[in-house]
Amino acid sequence: MNSFPGPVLPELRDAVRGLLDAHPDGVLPIVQAGHPVLRQVAATYTGQLGDVLDDLLAAMVATMHAAPGVGLAAPQIGVGLAIAVLEDPGLPAGYGTVADARERAALPLRVLVNPTYEAVGDERVTFYEGCLSVEGYQASVARHRSVRVRGLDGSGAVVEEVVHGWPARIVQHETDHLHGTLYVDRAETRSLCANATYAALWSDEAVPRRASHELGFPLEVASAPGR
Repeated sequence: MNSFPGPVLPELRDAVRGLLDAHPDGVLPIVQAGHPVLRQVAATYTGQLGDVLDDLLAAMVATMHAAPGVGLAAPQIGVGLAIAVLEDPGLPAGYGTVADARERAALPLRVLVNPTYEAVGDERVTFYEGCLSVEGYQASVARHRSVRVRGLDGSGAVVEEVVHGWPARIVQHETDHLHGTLYVDRAETRSLCANATYAALWSDEAVPRRASHELGFPLEVASAPGR
């Protein structure tokens, strides 16, 4: 049962229901860069979808898993509402050094409605990241190492927590989507790589030091990686 204070908007609710009904497997098309919805500030969610919200959230999770990705914002499936889902199992066994350097702890499934974030501390760290809405490329982005995220969950309950490392990166990336910002807007443009090039040249680096040196982009590193 969802508890949000605002009225249902039948036209929007019916449009989202139509999107879901057109994809009965629950996996929705992901909008790509260049679509206006990715450059608009998403509307604050106040209950516009009524009982369709639960079905939308389930489809967003299914779409994120199928992609696969670790986060998905509603504008990425063409719905301009301030809603995102996040989940990261972390890196599998054998990636210990990389996982430690990137502080990639598992992030259990979360729904964030109307999220905001603020930096906790001054540290920023640079790593490569990609986006389901910018297929085929990755680039290095300096982001806050720790952030405090505030918002609501899928039932309308208040969420407030501090997240660190890779989970903090996911929160920032997905929340940025809700403000019309793509990761490429924050990226070091000299670091931009096609996925195949990244895999061939730079994917073995826990921290992109060699890429930074050879491609000529600045690198911000943690004072104590893995802690």
